[in-house]
Amino acid sequence: MARTRGAARGWAWWGAARLLIPGVWLTGCAAQSPSILAPVSPKGRAEADLFGFIFLITAGVFVLVETLLLYAVLRFRARDPHRVPPQIHGNNALEISWTTATALGLAVIFAMTWRTMVATSAPPADAMPVKVTGHQWWWEFEYPTLGITTANELVIPVGRPVRLTVTSADVIHSFWVPQLGGKMDAIPGRENTLWIQADVEGVYHGQCAELCGASHANMRLRVRVMSDADFQRWVEAQRAPAAQPVEPLAQQGYQVFMSKACVGCHTINGTPAQGKVGPNLTHVGSRTTIAAGLLENTPENLARWLDNPPAIKPGSLMPRLGLTPEEIQALVAYLSSLK
Repeated sequence: MARTRGAARGWAWWGAARLLIPGVWLTGCAAQSPSILAPVSPKGRAEADLFGFIFLITAGVFVLVETLLLYAVLRFRARDPHRVPPQIHGNNALEISWTTATALGLAVIFAMTWRTMVATSAPPADAMPVKVTGHQWWWEFEYPTLGITTANELVIPVGRPVRLTVTSADVIHSFWVPQLGGKMDAIPGRENTLWIQADVEGVYHGQCAELCGASHANMRLRVRVMSDADFQRWVEAQRAPAAQPVEPLAQQGYQVFMSKACVGCHTINGTPAQGKVGPNLTHVGSRTTIAAGLLENTPENLARWLDNPPAIKPGSLMPRLGLTPEEIQALVAYLSSLK
């Protein structure tokens, strides 16, 4: 008897472990990736609350159905293989009851979903406008009222709503920052509207959520949320023209930039470089990442990117330019100086 009780306890612990292990594993993943279940915005919290409400309903239905299924399997299992069980047509009262209960449950889910959509769809009247354009494979952010264009890092003030006008320059993309709520397709020739608001300062990671080509998984973005004072300082710095290189190596990098294909693809305000194919690099040195959030913005990573972009981001429209090591180091010095 003691052995039986011990075996039963062993199976109970194993059953609990099988439930807990996936939860611990998923918690570890959540620590590494953004999650809709850790919202920092009014819209994100509304969506997370709706998700939790629907999850509780569906979990209850799952438990009820599985309990009834197990009961039926055990209670009505065949005991005599030669005996034909009674042939039952059905139970009209039960069928009407569960059909009605299902319809009512779906009606409640529909009503809650509709209420959340209505409450979160229209941006507040005082929202700051930003135009978001998806490219293969990077993001362009234009602040029309501030006269600023940047790439891959959306900078916003804490607690202030932001109206995003989302479109695409090539194929269909999808703008998504899980912790800020909402997801919006970027469609060529069409403008969709989404609004976000972050109530906590910090950096929030986003990702293109629509398969868009070879480097879809590498089309990342960051939303940097800062205080009003820090945001105003960022705005003033971004409005300024590109800094003139002072160090000899940076001056050499300027000459390399203006004499190579870089000048035809990128814009650096205050210089002859006015290309519109790639990201605006006027203040690229102030960004925390390069290659659409794929690499931290360090001199070593910048040198790797300039040497062979397609090796880092497959399908990159920026080709390998055949730069010499000396030219790469000069370009790194110049681009890093553009704060």
